[in-house]
Amino acid sequence: MTDTENSASIIKVLPPEVANKIAAGEVIQRPASIVKELLDNSIDSGADRITITIQNAGRTMIQVSDNGCGMSETDIKLCFLRHATSKLQDIEDLYNIRTLGFRGEAMASVASVSHVTVTTKRLEDNNGIEYEIRGGEENKLDPAATENGTTVTVRNLFYNVPARRAFLKTDATEFRHILLAIQQAAIAYPEISFHVDADGEIIYRLPSDELANRISELFGHTYKASLIPFSEETSLVRMQGYLSDPKLAKKTRGEQFLFVNKRPIMHRHINYIIQEIYRDWIKEGQYPFYALFFEVDPDQVDVNVHPAKQEIKFEDERSISTFTRSVIKKMLNDHMKVPMWDPEREDKWTDRRRFQGGFKSQSSHIPNHITRNLYETIQGHDLSEKIHSEKDNKFVTNEIHAISAGRSSEDIAKQADKGGKQAAGTGFWQIHNQFILSQTRSGIFIMDQHAAHKRIIYEKVLSEADSGLPSTQQLLFPQTVNFSATDFSLLKELHPVITRMGFNVQLLSGNSAMMLGVPSDIRLDNEHHVLESIMEQYKRMAKSITLNEKERIALALANKAAIPRGKRLSPEEMEALVDQLFACNEPFRDPVGKLTVRSLSVEELQNFFY
Repeated sequence: MTDTENSASIIKVLPPEVANKIAAGEVIQRPASIVKELLDNSIDSGADRITITIQNAGRTMIQVSDNGCGMSETDIKLCFLRHATSKLQDIEDLYNIRTLGFRGEAMASVASVSHVTVTTKRLEDNNGIEYEIRGGEENKLDPAATENGTTVTVRNLFYNVPARRAFLKTDATEFRHILLAIQQAAIAYPEISFHVDADGEIIYRLPSDELANRISELFGHTYKASLIPFSEETSLVRMQGYLSDPKLAKKTRGEQFLFVNKRPIMHRHINYIIQEIYRDWIKEGQYPFYALFFEVDPDQVDVNVHPAKQEIKFEDERSISTFTRSVIKKMLNDHMKVPMWDPEREDKWTDRRRFQGGFKSQSSHIPNHITRNLYETIQGHDLSEKIHSEKDNKFVTNEIHAISAGRSSEDIAKQADKGGKQAAGTGFWQIHNQFILSQTRSGIFIMDQHAAHKRIIYEKVLSEADSGLPSTQQLLFPQTVNFSATDFSLLKELHPVITRMGFNVQLLSGNSAMMLGVPSDIRLDNEHHVLESIMEQYKRMAKSITLNEKERIALALANKAAIPRGKRLSPEEMEALVDQLFACNEPFRDPVGKLTVRSLSVEELQNFFY
């Protein structure tokens, strides 16, 4: 026997329980992963009614019940074995997958890190079965009186992997991920009814319905009137679904849904294409709602490129992308009533680009169709020969703002002249309705009015929240606000904090709340949407700003209530703003660290000229 044969091997075969826990780490990342896997199984079983019950954001319990085909005693044991599946028979089946689950790993992974109980009954059987498995080990198998279909109950998730359990986020965060998994299934299968309960409260009661009605039930009844239906196809792919009117765009992602053969997927390039097409119609940092369904031959798509089957790869990515761009652009332009561009005028348009470049910086925020109208308006003033003169540059600038605001350039010019005279002689001057300028002993300072007011409100809100004496203005007519289930769960989490900051909000059933009062800094002409806006900003900041919960709410409120750039201020308002800023603890920067004030000494001013 050689020395090599005598030496101990350093490569070991992992015990099954360890291998299963490693696999569970790939497939079961959080409670939402289990919800998705159980929903996939219920849908594949042919169910038309599914009930989901959640406790403590899935930590304590996840239960999914369906009226599908059920399982036999043999199948119920096999479904918890790794790589045991009813969906594949040979290698060719891997390239013709039409079901949601197929690899046979999910239930084995779930069972290895939790306590699972399954009750099931087939239509042709007299009695059902109850099967219990804990940590991957069978615990009991008994007859059971139950209805046709299957109920899977998962308890004590990650009880035997405490490190994984410790990495779970807050209940609100985990619950939002669960709701996303449910929303994906509910959108893909509007013909299936879904009942969702969490901690004893009704979240959804979704009857079998048309997709447009399903979307409005999930996200709010305002959506239905703003949906743009479409359906187009080629020999390669059929694409259908709904786009949204740009006015539905929000400042946070989360309402963008892509499906391939009804499987929810992520595809960064397609998302990028759609966002780019919407860019002329929505503000920077906003995201539209859409639900797009691609139907392709299964052999033209690889769904097995991600452990959780979240990403896919088209065989002909280029053609799919080109088709998507063409369809989305056409549908959105038709909805926004953008006229078709006349090819015969293309040469003239090319010649005009030199002229358009003269005011590009002022009009960059204006959609292309407005810019073209602007050109036609200005062309009528015969400025092509004298565009470089100061007078006509001023006209062009005023005309741009006039078209975008729906006012005449003469009105804007008169208002600007009037504002300059208003500020003269008071010690404060407003520049472009954005900056406040004043003389100091050693030079001048320039203040950003929006950033300064954000700092003022931010510190005021935090101080009142800490003292327990917030300033609240009660509404004359209380307003009921409806939320999506995701946003309502966030509202419940934040309710104690926003109450300390001056909101008087009563939580109601059915994902709605009654607003009785708002912080005193909120203008009463827009209080209806203020809570939704603040929550949208809160969600966006959660990923990019390292502030605690209370500070993020205070910042969101300050962003909403601060004097906007572009608002004309009286001399008294300017003076009050300066006084309040320099009474703050941190007057020189806004809550995220951007400058509120800059100063220039006399010497620095002299250096500009000498």
